[in-house]
Amino acid sequence: MLEALKNAWKIPDLRRRLQFTLLMLVVFRIGAFVPVPGMNPEAVRQLIERGALLGFFDIIAGGAFKQFSVFAMSITPYINASIIVQLLTIVIPRWEELAKEGVEGRKVLARYTRYGTVILGLIQATGLAVGFRSALTNPGFFGSLLVVLSLTAGTAFLMWVGEQITDKGIGNGISLLIFAGIVSRLPSGVYQMYDYIRVGTANVLMVLLFAVFALVVIVGVIAVQQAERRIPVQYARRVVGRRVYGGQTTHIPMKLNAAGVIPVIFAMSILLFPSTIAGFFPNSKVAVSIANFIEPGGWLYASLYALLIIFFTYFYTAVTFNPVDVADNMKKYGGFIPGIRPGRSTAEYLNKIMTRITLIGAIFLAAIAVLPYLITGVTSLNIYFGGTALLIVIGVALETMKLIEAQMLMRHYQGFLK
Repeated sequence: MLEALKNAWKIPDLRRRLQFTLLMLVVFRIGAFVPVPGMNPEAVRQLIERGALLGFFDIIAGGAFKQFSVFAMSITPYINASIIVQLLTIVIPRWEELAKEGVEGRKVLARYTRYGTVILGLIQATGLAVGFRSALTNPGFFGSLLVVLSLTAGTAFLMWVGEQITDKGIGNGISLLIFAGIVSRLPSGVYQMYDYIRVGTANVLMVLLFAVFALVVIVGVIAVQQAERRIPVQYARRVVGRRVYGGQTTHIPMKLNAAGVIPVIFAMSILLFPSTIAGFFPNSKVAVSIANFIEPGGWLYASLYALLIIFFTYFYTAVTFNPVDVADNMKKYGGFIPGIRPGRSTAEYLNKIMTRITLIGAIFLAAIAVLPYLITGVTSLNIYFGGTALLIVIGVALETMKLIEAQMLMRHYQGFLK
């Protein structure tokens, strides 16, 4: 990876893209320390420590949420808007047509995503202003409005920064912003481990064993993220006039973890919603009782967490991969899977393969997500860098390196091809 980055830096065009990406990430980190006007940071920090979901948002935002800066909501509204638009393309026929129209259709959907980001940002910012009203220096209407507009503007600016990175930099800008936010917390995590050793909470041997175990988990995550089942496809030869088409052999790559980290985010949002509401309304006995029943870190929470991840993995994979459409397209262009009849039999075969490999990917996601709770229970170490953050970091790093290598391959860089 380091050699590929070194070679990419030697190409002027790629060097400019890398420099632009780094500059935008620096802007992101500077904005994480610009406070929202009209808020008491210390009071906000105390409220955030009550809710685990809010702590997870702080990890995604790179510490900006706990400091309640203008980037406190990070790019979360954009992620939610993107997921909603993607799901609605299955429900709304017109949006499904736009998704199949190519670049122009995707531009229209991207515009809808921007509108949805601003709307969701306003809703989330309003909820934060209401939930953190005790931390407002001016609890009146205009004081709350200032907070709402500041948070929404910060999210809109981050959305623009992410799109600029995608257009003029390297990699997916939104993913890189999340990546930078998570990685920026790594030094504080290392210092926290050192502090545990210094005060005697943990010994050196325990930390070393944890480091080796973490390395094994990272290798396992990379292996599963890259794993795929390749379904061979043969295209029949056709003679059209004087030209011969088809006759080649290719494959359908079916990823072991096609849903990515989205099922984990969905499951976490549902399970931690009661505790978040209880943090906002501590005087409500019903909200507090439900939150205590599903307490983060408990065995009931971990069990429900794993089951919801498995459910959402199957749900999201079924939404994004349609075996019937794939089988129809193969039949349309003269393709077939050796030993399987085209059409319905091919769709049933693909659905059976997808169901089997999705089970493995779902169990993997559930295990990685629940693993930090098990480690905390055994070692008594407070592991902030959870399974969700680990999946995001590794996934973004792998995709970014693939894009860099693809850019180098397009330019026929000799040092890379050797």
